[in-house]
Amino acid sequence: MCFPVFPENAVKDDSRIARAAGLCKKLVGHFSHSWKQKMALKEAQQEHNLPEHSLITECPTRWGSRQKMMERILEQRQAISNVLSADRKTRHLVPSWQDLDVLESVNLALHPLQVFTDALSGESYVSVSYVKPVLHLLNTSVLAEKEDDTNLTKTIKVKILDYMNTKYDDPATQELLDTASFMDPRFKVSYISSERVQDIKTRVMSEMKETARKEGTPSDNTEAQSMDPPSNKKAKRSLGSLLKTSPGPTTPTASSMQLEQALEAELNSYLLSPTIDSEADPLAWWKLHQVTYSRLSKLARRYLCIAATSSPSERLFSTSGNVVTCQRACLKPSKVNMLVFLAKNLP
Repeated sequence: MCFPVFPENAVKDDSRIARAAGLCKKLVGHFSHSWKQKMALKEAQQEHNLPEHSLITECPTRWGSRQKMMERILEQRQAISNVLSADRKTRHLVPSWQDLDVLESVNLALHPLQVFTDALSGESYVSVSYVKPVLHLLNTSVLAEKEDDTNLTKTIKVKILDYMNTKYDDPATQELLDTASFMDPRFKVSYISSERVQDIKTRVMSEMKETARKEGTPSDNTEAQSMDPPSNKKAKRSLGSLLKTSPGPTTPTASSMQLEQALEAELNSYLLSPTIDSEADPLAWWKLHQVTYSRLSKLARRYLCIAATSSPSERLFSTSGNVVTCQRACLKPSKVNMLVFLAKNLP
């Protein structure tokens, strides 16, 4: 189960934004199709001491490209205005102050999300356990309304937050996000509502019991007997071996109670342990503590292996497309698997 990155579609249904975005596309197209205009833009950038950056075009399949296009237009607006104003045929492309206000409002709302999008789309240490902390940060800080925000900026922030909160409002999804965050030693119960903590602990206990029940192994005595080589000579039995083979005073009910107590002690010990740095690798932490939390570590691997977004798998498909081309369409599937594996794992 994967989770999408932040919605740029939430700001596409406003006519002012549609007009400003359309104007940006025309500007980018105008400068990209004329080398004379490119040279004139470069000279204007030098004249105004602006970075000699090229304009960015929007890509429908790449989230954030619209925001980057608008941000670059705002950065180069003085140079763009100088070049376009010099020719009567292109003066109509000069952005008006209303268009610039819209572009600044949109950029102000979307620019902070670009950092989160890039982080969540990574492939290292980005688990689904990150979703709940990121949602909390968006609601309380990043997309919180500020006094100097324009009305359009506030509207965009409200729409994005409404989209994100509704996206993960399903009870089953909330339970998955809470459990994954609970199993992450960086967060634990920090981003789980107080009334939900006990329910998550109960779910984790239940899954630990189920895992222990499925992994029921033969007793130590049976394993020892199966590993001992057959011998015709009768060995002298020690007092310890006699005690090991005796059934003992425990009953099935007592054994289940001992198992439940052990699981509860393991869970409480995990909760009492200090949280690790937010940039640390949770899987490395679980590998280091898998002896201490033997049953809980197996459950953690089950949840922390879920990717936060579908971006890593999409990159894998793109790599496969680069390997299997029209000139290499006869590759066997096993060869394709090997080439894709090497492409993704070799430094």
